Amino acid sequence: MARMHGGAHGKSGSKKPYGKEGHVWLTLKPKEVEMLVVKLAKEGHSSSKIGLILRDNYGIPDVRVILKKRITEVMAAKKLRHELPDDLLGLIRKDLALHKHREMHPQDFAAKRGVLLTESKIHRLLKYYKRTGRVAESWAYDPEKAGMYAG
Repeated sequence: MARMHGGAHGKSGSKKPYGKEGHVWLTLKPKEVEMLVVKLAKEGHSSSKIGLILRDNYGIPDVRVILKKRITEVMAAKKLRHELPDDLLGLIRKDLALHKHREMHPQDFAAKRGVLLTESKIHRLLKYYKRTGRVAESWAYDPEKAGMYAG
């Protein structure tokens, strides 16, 4: 997939585990995996963090193969999904860090361009999430008020 801002054609670095059937070393049942997802979501972890924890601590390479649904679908069914999606929160945190850096280094024009590109990605992603109903139509991104999402 090509980069959004830049002429390079990059490739994603991560690859999914091969195979669509269950893994022989896995002893957990689908109900146990779902309970783990719910427990980790109640602890406040994001869906991507839950996937990393399940992979690293429990040896579950792909939750979707076991449960036949995504982690976010499990969280939505249990009403544990966060207000904003993980990718949008990541971009908001990045934008806040760039704004903080720009306050300390006002002559850093590369960071100024980074702020513009990051906010462009945020607005583009927001447009998609509003269209699909994942974010409320009235929600708008404001860098001054975005600090409450950084935690």
